Amino acid sequence: MLTTIAIILIVLWLLGFVGFHILGGFIHILLVIAIILFLIRVIRGENPLK
Repeated sequence: MLTTIAIILIVLWLLGFVGFHILGGFIHILLVIAIILFLIRVIRGENPLK
């Protein structure tokens, strides 16, 4: 579930980075949140790719 959200956020971040400068800051914040959630799963010992 978190991996799916992380992938969606990365795709949105890439779209924002390339063309949507207005939403770029918001998408960067979402990307940071996704990375933090990913790291929490790794620290807990869960499979981060599931």
